Amino acid sequence: MDRARRFPSRRRLLQGAVAAAVPATLLSTGHASAQERAGDYPPAEWIPASTSNYTAANRPSTYSIDYVVIHVTQETYADALAIFQNPAKQVSAHYVVRSKDGHVAQCVRDRNVAWHAGNWSYNTHSIGIEHEGWVDKPEYFTDAMYQQSAALTSAICSKYGIPKDREHIIGHSEVPGADHTDPGPYWDWSRYIRLVNFA
Repeated sequence: MDRARRFPSRRRLLQGAVAAAVPATLLSTGHASAQERAGDYPPAEWIPASTSNYTAANRPSTYSIDYVVIHVTQETYADALAIFQNPAKQVSAHYVVRSKDGHVAQCVRDRNVAWHAGNWSYNTHSIGIEHEGWVDKPEYFTDAMYQQSAALTSAICSKYGIPKDREHIIGHSEVPGADHTDPGPYWDWSRYIRLVNFA
């Protein structure tokens, strides 16, 4: 019997010591990350917000999901995502829709409470969708954006039993106590609700 078989190498001992010292939760994060990357809406790209910018929950068990809140970023798509990833910003939304092609990113899982509405009760009971653009620049509200956002909102409403109407799909400016004006006067609500209902 040779020496290598009887006595493990120093390297193998060190590897074993490191493995024993690493908590099991850290070893399983790869699996959790794969689950997170799957997201709640299959067409969306998973681009997570900082965990400092939302509240972990177990919706709809902990809070019912009753509304979809429509926002406009007042930023570029890339800047909005960067803001949500910055733990100092204390803000997030569940989804962001890009102007030019309607590409959807998910930043916060539906089960968690994103900090988007400026009203805790509405945050706990809603899904927030940001749209790249500015309230005074209607050219950002492209056909692709409307179509992809409406498909997302329709899927959310179907999943959580939210009526596909203006009582339940609201603008940020309609949240009680809100000091924001988005989505603003150029957002075509009639068109949007029609698209949601036919998606």
